[in-house]
Amino acid sequence: MVRNVYIHIPFCRQKCRYCSFISYPKLSCRQDYIKALISEVRYNYKNELLETLYFGGGTPSLLDGSEFSQIIKLFNISSNTELTCEINPENITPKYLNDLRHVGINRLSIGCQTFNDNILNIIGRRHSSTQVKYVVQAAQQEGFNNLSLDFIYGLPNQNINDFLNDLKIAVDLGVPHISLYGLKIEEGCYFYLHRPDGLPDEGVQAQMYLKAIDFLESHGFNHYEISNFAKKGYESKHNLNYWRNNSYYGFGAAAHGYIGNTRYSNFENLEEYISNPLIHANEHILSTREILEEEIFLGFRKMDGINVRSVNEKFSINFDWEYKKIIDKYISYGYLIKTSAGYKLTNNGILVSNFILADFLQ
Repeated sequence: MVRNVYIHIPFCRQKCRYCSFISYPKLSCRQDYIKALISEVRYNYKNELLETLYFGGGTPSLLDGSEFSQIIKLFNISSNTELTCEINPENITPKYLNDLRHVGINRLSIGCQTFNDNILNIIGRRHSSTQVKYVVQAAQQEGFNNLSLDFIYGLPNQNINDFLNDLKIAVDLGVPHISLYGLKIEEGCYFYLHRPDGLPDEGVQAQMYLKAIDFLESHGFNHYEISNFAKKGYESKHNLNYWRNNSYYGFGAAAHGYIGNTRYSNFENLEEYISNPLIHANEHILSTREILEEEIFLGFRKMDGINVRSVNEKFSINFDWEYKKIIDKYISYGYLIKTSAGYKLTNNGILVSNFILADFLQ
């Protein structure tokens, strides 16, 4: 039974300079896109009662309330369904927030990145720090208690104190969920060909992350996933579903889904998706070994780590025996620790998690 849905809204007024995600400034295609999206949902969705529905992008907040309503009414939801919408702070009004509440959205993920206006300008964001604060406070006044702020660390001209000041402002605003992502300059973004000056080196970026963990935990946040921190009860149910390696629908251009033992993706090209919303661009049936490897990879992203008994029962293996050399090596390095249920990464282990997980996935 698939109880979680991701919907990709691939429109942006302009790309931020660090962004390599699939998005387009073709707002004139919006209505055609929504029609194609509705066709895809009606063709594939089996009317399961949803636990989560997530609008990501792109910039989902370019849609208006009536457009969200057209999409949301296609799904079987209840008062317990987590409905998340990513929003960018520019041009968000109390009326717009009220419209989102009215159509059923009950969680907002706000793209902040930093409260430093000079850095916001360098990275090509269209909002100011003042607008972020305004949107958070306006959302709270409209009844949104479940709010998340996204930050990037390792930005041009950013130092450790700048980053900690960002987090202090977020804590003072009273948001119960914070996501932190280290800057990665990947092919397809503006910075890839126009590398900015003043980038912190890997050592500084690592210190930013470790100090952020200490700061947020000291202010009552639970570090529940590598990049995510929440006050009790405000963990992202949608993202936890990913990290638990459970199934989900992916609808929209460039969306990915996972049903049964099959992972699929839709066409990335906007016009190609609009013309072929019922056809997946790629499908891959996972072997039992691949599913096990994903279970390990995703499990170690959670700060609870791997539940050995669950893995053993699910895959009929002896995890401790099969991975003994790897486990012993990284425990001796101080990168893994044994828990009552299995194993988890230490904070220093997170910094080199790609190397550790590569060992497990060989």
